[in-house]
Amino acid sequence: MDEKFNLPTIEMPALKLPQLIEDQLHRMEQELQHRPKLLGLFRNCFPNTLATTTKRMDDETTFIITGDIPAMWLRDSVEQVFHYLPYVAEDADMRRIIAGLIRRHVSCILHDPYANAFNEAPNGNHWDANDQTEMTDWVWERKYELDSPCFTVRLAYHYWKASGDTSVFDEAFRQAMEAIAQLFETEQHHEERSAYRFKRTNCPEIDTLQNDGAGTKVGYTGMIWSGFRPSDDACEYHYHIPDNMMAVAALRQMQEMAEAYGADQTLLKRLTQLKQQVNEGIQKYGIVNDTEFGPIYAYETDGLGNYCLLDDAGTPGLMSIPYIGYVDANDPVYRNTRRFILSKRNPFYYEGKAAVGIGSPHTPEGYIWHMALSMQGLTADNAEERLRMLELLESTDADTGFMHEGFDANDPSVFTRPWFAWSNSLFAQLVVKAVNEGLLAKKEEIN
Repeated sequence: MDEKFNLPTIEMPALKLPQLIEDQLHRMEQELQHRPKLLGLFRNCFPNTLATTTKRMDDETTFIITGDIPAMWLRDSVEQVFHYLPYVAEDADMRRIIAGLIRRHVSCILHDPYANAFNEAPNGNHWDANDQTEMTDWVWERKYELDSPCFTVRLAYHYWKASGDTSVFDEAFRQAMEAIAQLFETEQHHEERSAYRFKRTNCPEIDTLQNDGAGTKVGYTGMIWSGFRPSDDACEYHYHIPDNMMAVAALRQMQEMAEAYGADQTLLKRLTQLKQQVNEGIQKYGIVNDTEFGPIYAYETDGLGNYCLLDDAGTPGLMSIPYIGYVDANDPVYRNTRRFILSKRNPFYYEGKAAVGIGSPHTPEGYIWHMALSMQGLTADNAEERLRMLELLESTDADTGFMHEGFDANDPSVFTRPWFAWSNSLFAQLVVKAVNEGLLAKKEEIN
């Protein structure tokens, strides 16, 4: 990497890049030589997870920090490596890394299915040592976010489909699938059945749960309760619609994997029932008839008549519905929703001198997230929008050579998190998609 783009580092051992990753970098040097700025960004962002955040452990698992925080988020670590999955079929090193990450996830789920982030070792490190919840020395943070176990499923499923490797479907994996199903069933009835509580003191309101740590009241909907959003902020209403959409996709994937490894009919029936109940809940409680946009998906609801209409930059969000596999981009309710979230009606849609896009209550008002721009590009149904997102990403890196978390829509040199590997990976995924579609070829090559 260019010396001017050196980043602050957390001690991680140097990991030799697998050969196919090196090959992809060489390929892109040819494909993007007419776009030197974009090429420089890709050269930095594409290998960033492997080069700076990945550690192979003595037990053959893989531990991946999120970047500037020395802990592994289940969600982040999956998205940090997702753009490497096309290479697992042909590269044994890449298979070992991803299979090791799946096994690490499995051990985390079996240790505590409610935790969102874990330590490398049982060292007792915590985001906040005073959190009032059932902490252990392995757990960095115990904010229950429904999407966390869904991302574990997503990684295992897409790894299996890309590689054909069934060795990850061992007994521990099967137990983890059972634990996830049990978690979902329990949290369908949070107030009656769940022992999960989370309280944090001396913090912003979005960092703790109301009602003595149990969250605000909900009614039964068939959906699955979540304490926190994918941004790690507390839910306003605890049926987070994008998370439940991801749960439907995860349950489909769990069914397919369970059939492949020979699960008994009891589990398969449970998964089928869960999938139907959650999806029916989304369709009944998660769609709002808006006077301007027509039927749109809400962001959260409580099953008691309350809901919020917004989108947050994190994944899963409403923008990412096709990306997570709930419905495709032609779904009419998704199309209406997309128009809503890319309008001033979305309270976290910002327009500035440098960029327009979606931000988050997790960062200051007026800050757009690079991840939101990347996701908008990945889910766009036309070349013009995809290219426009790439141009915005290219022009808002503040000449650091990397993607960030949020940046000031009027001044991209003001930003949060200079080392945020997930954002780098999602950007790299978009660049590869655009190249594979022929969108970044030289004009003379197109003509």
